[in-house]
Amino acid sequence: MKINIRNILRNLKQYFNLLSDKEDERQVVEQVSAGVVFRGTNLWILIFAILIASLGLNVNSTAVIIGAMLVSPLMGPIIGMGLAVGIGDFDLLKRALKNYGIATIISIVTATVYFFISPLGEARSELLARTSPSLFDVLIAFCGGAAGVLALTTKSKGQVIPGVAIATALMPPLCTAGYGLATAQWSYFFGAFYLFFINTVFIALSTFLGVKLLKFHTINSPTPDRMRYGRRVITIIVIVTMLPAAVMTWNIVKKNIFDRNVASFVAHELAQSGTQILSTHVDHDTLRVVAVGRMITDDEVADARSRMGYYKLKGHGLSVIQGSDNATMAAYLDNLTRTADAEKKRLKVENEILQHQVDAYAQVDTLSHRVDVEARLVFPQVKQVMVGYIDGKKIAIVDIKETPPMPEAERTRLKEWLVARVEDKHLQILFR
Repeated sequence: MKINIRNILRNLKQYFNLLSDKEDERQVVEQVSAGVVFRGTNLWILIFAILIASLGLNVNSTAVIIGAMLVSPLMGPIIGMGLAVGIGDFDLLKRALKNYGIATIISIVTATVYFFISPLGEARSELLARTSPSLFDVLIAFCGGAAGVLALTTKSKGQVIPGVAIATALMPPLCTAGYGLATAQWSYFFGAFYLFFINTVFIALSTFLGVKLLKFHTINSPTPDRMRYGRRVITIIVIVTMLPAAVMTWNIVKKNIFDRNVASFVAHELAQSGTQILSTHVDHDTLRVVAVGRMITDDEVADARSRMGYYKLKGHGLSVIQGSDNATMAAYLDNLTRTADAEKKRLKVENEILQHQVDAYAQVDTLSHRVDVEARLVFPQVKQVMVGYIDGKKIAIVDIKETPPMPEAERTRLKEWLVARVEDKHLQILFR
């Protein structure tokens, strides 16, 4: 039995062994060092990546944001910091820190300028998602950084680096910080910049640990005292970075638990046949429930209130608003009516737009038939003409007989005739 366990462990060790696939150390250091510097091409790519990410956040497009992450060169100096600490290359560490600072400042300034001049000022869901970091973001940054350093330091790279760029998402938090500055919303700025700092610290940390795991040779071997001091500094930075995220995570977890308790309480204590619960919300430690249909009696409300402790809602009051609460119910129904009226107006406008488009397509279909007949009479070399819409623009597709070939002057005259006949100077014409 012992022999079998040893064989299994030996086989597992071979499967998980990283050293056999290790890349040449000098090549890795050169590659990381080259990606650290922000000058010329790298700097312009960074600016364009920031603009792409800002546009994506502004129009709430996930695809555009992902594109910006793939273009972004921000991972370079962060991985450079982790590698420099791991191998004791203080010159590389200085360059990485300097370029990291330059890249961060340029990114925030670029995003701030964009959001300052952008006509779309509303914060959408993609932007808001970057303002409240949690421990989950810490785990994402650490795991993403670990995958990144393994891709850089081993031969089997595959498509890891693009995936790491998407997972760690360095660009969107910086753009959100720029939005916070441009709109003077400081909670957005600090929340987003903190998320960016989390990504920085834990990508660098995973790089440092990866370098140690792969046993990279150190350039400057530190003394035992300096090693202890270095480990202490790294531990302090990691703990200080994690603390606010841990508090935010705990608040998120508490809110989710509280919301589940409220939903369970309402479902088991207030829901009954013939009664519909319209909404629940907590206002100043009072759970307010709006219900219609069969009345919930005062005794039933009192009984439910006495059981709130079983659902961990002790200390909260209970207010049930029903049909008998005329003023409150009238206000609620009035709000519901106004929402319905607004939706009707929106649908009416959309219907009018669609009807206009249908009429336009019907007209252009008739026009296409007439233009086809007339073009073949005026220009004998024309076999067929089709007029239609593509992306909201009129387009004419012209089939021409192969022999004899139509002279260029005749093509030009045909184009001018089509523009005049269709009465659209922006008409696009394709010859087949």
